[in-house]
Amino acid sequence: MRKCIITGLGVFLLLLMSSANGWSADKVLKMYTTTSTQSSGLLDILLPEFKKDTGIKVKLIAKGTGAAIRDGKDGNVDIIFVHAKGREMAFVKEGFGAKRYPVMYNDFVILGPAKDPAAVKTVKKAADALKAIAETKQQFISRGDDSGTHTKEQALWAASGVTLEEVSQTIIKKGKEVKILSRRPANSDDWYISIGQGMGKVITYADEKQAYTLADRGTYIKYKYGKTPAIDLVVLSEGDAELANPYGIIPVNPKKHPHVQYDLAMQFVNWITGAKGQKLIADYRLEGKQLFYPDAK
Repeated sequence: MRKCIITGLGVFLLLLMSSANGWSADKVLKMYTTTSTQSSGLLDILLPEFKKDTGIKVKLIAKGTGAAIRDGKDGNVDIIFVHAKGREMAFVKEGFGAKRYPVMYNDFVILGPAKDPAAVKTVKKAADALKAIAETKQQFISRGDDSGTHTKEQALWAASGVTLEEVSQTIIKKGKEVKILSRRPANSDDWYISIGQGMGKVITYADEKQAYTLADRGTYIKYKYGKTPAIDLVVLSEGDAELANPYGIIPVNPKKHPHVQYDLAMQFVNWITGAKGQKLIADYRLEGKQLFYPDAK
């Protein structure tokens, strides 16, 4: 009799564990975000609080905006958190995203060595700053990874009046080859370096080379004031309206991909655009410097 009770109890515990594991699996939200968002350290603050409030764990994968959108189109993710508004709106318009929700913003900055050999600091417009770099053939490090930052960089080059050429580049993402088509200054092989990496690695490489680069302010602050040793690069161009950097969050459309966890995605949307999420974003600072500003309407 006792043996039967023990056996029955063991079966019950196994069933209970299976149920618990099934419940946990249902409470994991798969989110792709940008490397700049991850590199800033903000998500290390947000995600534990979200889990504490809702019981939902976020499985985070950091990619460039282009890669995140492609995976969203394929239904490989429940939600994307990115920063290339034009591409985000196209993602929604094409039916892959349910709706874009504004979350926060900061801005892009052009970084370079304090000596500023291209005299970037003497011009007001970011596009003119890039033109000065091209005219003096100073080294410029590009992400070259189809990210939101790379998208912004290409827009600024287009506005600079510098002659551009279309190039194809193959980069490795998660062990897979991905072909990137982009526009860059023509005949620039001796000074324009595209490395196909995330924001943190690009800033680090540009610092090693004492070169110019375009970065989001949040990641720059993290690498300038939140890491040891700190980078030497300084902000040389900022404040231009063209350097605005809004971030949006988009649940993948369940009408396009019925398997996505839309309910969990909306719980995250409501939390991060709600009072607590927005306050955590506003309060996140490094050495007293604010990295992002709340933008939920």
